[in-house]
Amino acid sequence: MKPRVHTCLWFDRQAEEVAQFYTTVFPNSRITEITRYSAGAPMPEGTALTVSFELDGQIFTAINGGPQYTHSPAMSLVVTCTSQDEVDRYWAALSAVPKAEQCGWLVDRYGVSWQIVPQQVMDMLLHPDAAAKQRMMAAVMPMKKLNIAALQKAFATP
Repeated sequence: MKPRVHTCLWFDRQAEEVAQFYTTVFPNSRITEITRYSAGAPMPEGTALTVSFELDGQIFTAINGGPQYTHSPAMSLVVTCTSQDEVDRYWAALSAVPKAEQCGWLVDRYGVSWQIVPQQVMDMLLHPDAAAKQRMMAAVMPMKKLNIAALQKAFATP
């Protein structure tokens, strides 16, 4: 049974391709169900209508709904990472629009925005030292892909 709330991503005609790609990027991922358009539908018979998939246990649906809607950075998917190697791996796999990269945000080849965020950044943001947090955030702002060591140095160095 699907959870009461899960994410549905609208695509023109790439839903099946998207799910296949994303399930190769994240561990513990799989496509769970595909529904297809029938004859007389707005898309050719047999084209995926919806593709349900899991990314590391999180449930998503991709829908082929046509070109009416596109993605925006106003909605992004967040990937919490535990190491720089993990940040680097997800960044390399997902980033496809270098001019859109900023402060840990990237846009993939399908126009979906992602935030690749080290857990260490979240830990520093929860720290009570306001000046350290401010230094760390000042270091984040010019970065594209977040660099944990540089951010920890900014946090620690008055």
